[in-house]
Amino acid sequence: MELNKIAENILKYIPNRFRSIMCKIPLPDNLTEIRFYSNRGIAFFTDKLIGFLSDSCDIVKEFDSHCIKVTSDDCKFILMSVCKNSVYSHQRELNEGCFVIENGIRVGLSGRFSEGQGQTIQEISSINFRISREKTGCAEQIYESTKGNSLLICGGVNTGKTTILRDLSRLYGNHTKCTLIDEHNEISAMNSGIPSFDIGLTTDIINGKSRHNGIIASIRTLSPEYIMCDEIADSDDVNAIVSASGSGVKIIATMHCPSYQDFQQRPVAKQLMNYQIFSYAVFLKNMGQVDRIVDLRMHR
Repeated sequence: MELNKIAENILKYIPNRFRSIMCKIPLPDNLTEIRFYSNRGIAFFTDKLIGFLSDSCDIVKEFDSHCIKVTSDDCKFILMSVCKNSVYSHQRELNEGCFVIENGIRVGLSGRFSEGQGQTIQEISSINFRISREKTGCAEQIYESTKGNSLLICGGVNTGKTTILRDLSRLYGNHTKCTLIDEHNEISAMNSGIPSFDIGLTTDIINGKSRHNGIIASIRTLSPEYIMCDEIADSDDVNAIVSASGSGVKIIATMHCPSYQDFQQRPVAKQLMNYQIFSYAVFLKNMGQVDRIVDLRMHR
């Protein structure tokens, strides 16, 4: 996605006084996040640097008295904009503290959440716009090395797991029947049934269902050869993957796990290894770069 398109998508959700300044500044090419901190500043993150928005229409390295300050009302304005002024129709997102807007940009909330039934955010501390980018061709090395097999894509925060999964969906989904379980609409960024990103000509999208329910629904109704899903996290996901694998479906999924050593200690990973579903695990570093590819069949 072009940087000016990213800015255009974010600017429509923020107060006018920020918009008039931000539309004048050159954004870093490798921008990953824009964060609004209540009673603090507006921070721009790249993979290596942090900068703050100043009143001179510039991004500076140190926060000082010349930097733009965000109020709690500004954060409330952004939240209402993201909710399209209807918090009641966005209870699920409010409960989870996460929205997805145009082009797969994730909007994360931090603050004080209420407990119990109908929990929701009570006070906002910060709002994070996390930028999603399409990098066509970034997964070709992984595809050629592992194609035809079930695959786990592993890495820490901001290592490009979702970006790699999106490109693998494109590669497989251009010649096989695939189902993409896109729970939060951050992989396909589907709008009116049409994906904003290229996720393959023959890829079906299940959006709004949990991973495990989406996987089961896919097996029952879409007869996929491959199922793609993001962030395997618990036993429900594992059980659904076992069902899919038992039906002859290959699984390509991501897992938050920075190293093979860490992978070996994860309870969910141990469950998956016991079922011998995945043939390979790819470990990423530095925004989509492959650190290592492990043939899990050699460790059984």
